[in-house]
Amino acid sequence: MFSVHPATLACALMALSLPALGQSVALSGLMGTRALLVVDGKPPRSLAPGDQHQGVKLLSTGNGEAVIEIAGKRHTLRLGEAPVSVGTQQDEGKGARIVLTASSGGHFVTGGQINGKQVRLLVDTGASMVALSVAVATELGLDYQRGTRVRLGTANGTISAWNVRLDSVRVADVTVFGVDAVVLPESMPYVLLGNSYLGRFQMTRDNDQLLLSRRY
Repeated sequence: MFSVHPATLACALMALSLPALGQSVALSGLMGTRALLVVDGKPPRSLAPGDQHQGVKLLSTGNGEAVIEIAGKRHTLRLGEAPVSVGTQQDEGKGARIVLTASSGGHFVTGGQINGKQVRLLVDTGASMVALSVAVATELGLDYQRGTRVRLGTANGTISAWNVRLDSVRVADVTVFGVDAVVLPESMPYVLLGNSYLGRFQMTRDNDQLLLSRRY
């Protein structure tokens, strides 16, 4: 249930949706120190560091990344990452909708936060709970060994794991508090976003987009 072997992500767009402003920004390529940015779905615009376009300022580029500034706030765009949503400071954490776009391998991968710390998440509707490795749990400072010891059946056989309760899991500008999770001893490239988080949402798939609407 927790064995995942996602395909290597190709050079996809990383888009930032800004719900409060109705704006989106995507990094479609890099040419030397210049970045190709797609703003609100319009044709790509080549910007050099210091240039501005429709309220988006390019600060720097390098190592497959572009750092931009929107409304005084910095964001880092990386080629190959899945889309994430970002709200204004006032709205952060209070959103009700998440829109994810599938990678070239058909997986929904996104950045997120667990207990306020950055993680990489892979949507897994077949996992009953959020699942993370011991290595990630250690990085997050989780005292997982105080959790309930359980035995789980996986594609690699039966393993010993720990059930824990996460204070918060955030994707885009939507935070869910008190999320059940399982810590696994085996190495995983992502934290699996299972149904202990996904079950709080109504999920709708439309081609390569997945819409999560908060249940109340």
